[in-house]
Amino acid sequence: MTMTFNDNTVSVVIGGTSGIGAAVAKALTQRPGRVEIASRATGLDIADAASVAAYFRKLGPIDHLVVTAGSSAPGGKVADIDLHAAKAAFDVKFWGSIVLAREAARYMRPGGTITFTSGFLARRTVPGTFVKTAMNAALEAVAKILARELAPLRVNVVSPGLTQTEAYAGMAGDARDAMFDRAAATLPAGRYGKPEDIARGYLFAIDNPFATGSVIDIEGGALIN
Repeated sequence: MTMTFNDNTVSVVIGGTSGIGAAVAKALTQRPGRVEIASRATGLDIADAASVAAYFRKLGPIDHLVVTAGSSAPGGKVADIDLHAAKAAFDVKFWGSIVLAREAARYMRPGGTITFTSGFLARRTVPGTFVKTAMNAALEAVAKILARELAPLRVNVVSPGLTQTEAYAGMAGDARDAMFDRAAATLPAGRYGKPEDIARGYLFAIDNPFATGSVIDIEGGALIN
């Protein structure tokens, strides 16, 4: 399937400066063509629709869009949650993803793909995580609609489980290590995820011409645990 890539192929990875996005970008650089990386670190605010529109207008024709940019979603019970923080998280993860798809589709060449990122909490009931659950579930649902509306462009979602990335850098070292050790001991896969594990899911979504409207779970068996 990598033969569909040529020297003129343009792949865009939003959130590609760290974590899973960086692993996807690294994998794509092994293929022909050009990889464009954008994130908050490069100055792109995906919660700003005008900024996103200007980014793609300047970029011109593209072939593949991968969205791995996330947001810091507040945790806690519904009764206790800071709704302003919850709405801000939605503005980035959910609405930002939708705006990215809308603007990128205007410049996408035939055979193009859009791949979003959700998370296993979209379909796993864990008290205190309703903001993440709601954002990810909404994104998975809308991706299926976009797969119809933007056809023959293909739209898919990769849904990762616990993955060892910089997202957990703010945790105390002992607590972080204990969390990953616990996952390795309890998940059916017998390990926690690494960015390169998840990156393979995005490559599958890009490469398989029969995959659209799909949610690709890569979560070590968390949904069946």
